[in-house]
Formats: sequence, structure tokens, C-alpha cells
Amino acid sequence: MTSNEASREATTTKVFHCRLIPPRPDFAFTMTDEERELMSRHADYLRAKLREGTMILAGPVADPAGPWGLLILRVGSEAEAKAITDGDPVTRSGRGFRYEILPMISTIM
Repeated sequence: MTSNEASREATTTKVFHCRLIPPRPDFAFTMTDEERELMSRHADYLRAKLREGTMILAGPVADPAGPWGLLILRVGSEAEAKAITDGDPVTRSGRGFRYEILPMISTIM
């Protein structure tokens, strides 16, 4: 990618910090077998987003108040970020997962 191409991409895409909040603070430590399967589908979904180029990184965060998931997306708008998080199997499961989506003001990449 040339510097002009990178510059154009930077002006047409935005980076979003997406925080996946689990249904309970101890979720990472008390998952049932069914919830482990759901998390496996969640990971597969995110791997597909990585291959598509919309996901930059994802993973669990060791917060003392309770682990939560971090998802960093590079997309054109907050609506696109919301569409990705709404399509996540954990969100669609109806089990109480939710995402908070915050736009990054600036990034160094």
C-alpha cells in the first residue's frame, strides 16, 4: 500500500473500541458447557472479521472487577461497528451479553 492509499484509507475508516460485557462478573470462571460452545462460536465469528479486515484485535481483559472482552474494529462508521457487534453470536444469544461502542479520537497504527 502506498502512502497515498494509506492516507485515503485512514480518512474513510474509523477505529472503534468495543467492550463486550458478559452477563455476570464471574462469567469467565463459571461458564457452563453450553456457554463454552457459545464462546467458541463467538471466537469463530471474530476470526472471520479478522480475515475480512474489519477487526484489528480482540481478546479478554483481566479487569479486577470482572473480565470483559475487547474488540477493536476498523470500519467506516459507528453503524457498521454496531452491525458487527449485533451480528456476534453472543449478542444474538439472548443471554445478556452487550457491547459498548466508543469511537477512538485518534490512533497510532
